[in-house]
Amino acid sequence: MRKIGVTGQNGFLGYHLTQSLRLFKNEFEVPDFQRDIFLDEHKLGHFVSSCNVIIHLAAMNRDIDPDQVYKTNMVLVEKLVASLERTGARPHIIFASSTQESFDNPYGRSKRFGRELLEQWAKDHSAAVTSFVIPNVFGPFCKPFYNSVVSTFAYQIVNGLTPVLDQDKELGIIYISDLVDLIMSHIRELPKEGTRKLIVEPTCRITVNDLLRKLEYFHDSYIVKSTIPELQSLFDIHLFNTFRSCLDYETNFPVKLKVNSDPRGDYIEAVRTLTGGQYSYSTTHPGITRGNHFHIHKIERFIVLRGHASIKLRKIGTNDVIALKLSGTEPAFVDIPVWYTHNITNTGNEDLYTMFWSNQLFDPGNPDTFFENVE
Repeated sequence: MRKIGVTGQNGFLGYHLTQSLRLFKNEFEVPDFQRDIFLDEHKLGHFVSSCNVIIHLAAMNRDIDPDQVYKTNMVLVEKLVASLERTGARPHIIFASSTQESFDNPYGRSKRFGRELLEQWAKDHSAAVTSFVIPNVFGPFCKPFYNSVVSTFAYQIVNGLTPVLDQDKELGIIYISDLVDLIMSHIRELPKEGTRKLIVEPTCRITVNDLLRKLEYFHDSYIVKSTIPELQSLFDIHLFNTFRSCLDYETNFPVKLKVNSDPRGDYIEAVRTLTGGQYSYSTTHPGITRGNHFHIHKIERFIVLRGHASIKLRKIGTNDVIALKLSGTEPAFVDIPVWYTHNITNTGNEDLYTMFWSNQLFDPGNPDTFFENVE
């Protein structure tokens, strides 16, 4: 088992990489890392000495004072190198650089000089450093006005704000899971020494205008018309999951369904979708809980047809539990966000009937299902 140290675990890439590594419990151990460890030489020394691999992600992207960005990022690299030299530790260092390292701005310079500082340490001590030069990254939990124009536009549209299109240029972007998969594949095949600079290619190219139009279409279809939009490609699914992550969950769910009644009985539209998928249903005995798992890519909807239920959700890596009540007497649905472990409990005295929809056909060889208790 390799012990993988990740700085910047609370950041966008840090969160996704840390949680993904922890899915492989028999292969990787990922200790918790808090930013204040950089302020304590003893704690930092213990960290660098105990890890086989250190992935340095901790950095500042933006600040009111641009010079503070440069200073902060360089200090973090300098403290890391100083601790490596003081302890004599030789873990393989993976450094997250950026395509901006070729630009003459404080962030770009901090990435370029930080990479060069780590590479010099590797040459001086016969150690190993791999640097990833990363393009614009998007995905769930990306911070608006900080990480990516994708999250900024999605946040603005969801909250009724009007995005401003300064110029319509082409963006080269990569989805967070694709980047994480790339980094993890290299962790499994790391050399013992030497330096490598790996240019990460974008997985999609799209103009700013086309990006904005897609996000506006998602809003019109999903929020206004309560219809799962047409998702023609894997990129569309990734973009839609990013869009959904910007919703305030407790404000937007559960969504009540319209009940059309006549002398024959009731008719209810459960799922309006332009993207296909799989429908299923379950019965659950009183007091029984189903689920306690999460998905990384899957879009999923729960609808209680009969009985009473509690749906609970918790974002992986956090302790806050969201609890929602549903009943067959007042039809409503709850859509499950990616990276949220969730369950459904029959809280009534009769069997619970639940309908499920997923955009993916179930594949036993790749179920996209990871078990973790909500509470």
